[in-house]
Amino acid sequence: MFRLETEVDRERRILLSGRLHEDNVAASAGLRALLSTSAEHEVPLEVWALDEHGALAGGLTGRTWAYWLHVDLLWVDAPHRGSGLGARLLAEAERTARTERACTRSRLETWDFQAPGFYRRQGYEEIGRVADYPPGVTEFILVKDL
Repeated sequence: MFRLETEVDRERRILLSGRLHEDNVAASAGLRALLSTSAEHEVPLEVWALDEHGALAGGLTGRTWAYWLHVDLLWVDAPHRGSGLGARLLAEAERTARTERACTRSRLETWDFQAPGFYRRQGYEEIGRVADYPPGVTEFILVKDL
């Protein structure tokens, strides 16, 4: 007999994550090969663009893990859109991931109303899409060889 609970529980989440990680490493030679390498742990990667007054003009947040760059967020303030700033932010994140963290590929998700065309122009290829995520929106999954 089991009792199911739907409460947020940090301690259980940490325990669950640890147990899943152990099972995954035991089941995957690829994950075992990452152990004790520079790519074993997820490391944040952030690139910021500041204007002449030091205000945020754009930024990119992501992380590297397993020789991959994962771009989480990329934003450019409206007055600077179309100036190439987004491409510069992305290129710097890719350069850092490639040269400082030995990443060989990059991945990201974007919605249909955001920037799939922008990412394609930067060399990303669509490998998947999820319709109605959220309802009325299509999410694209894109990757790029670095």
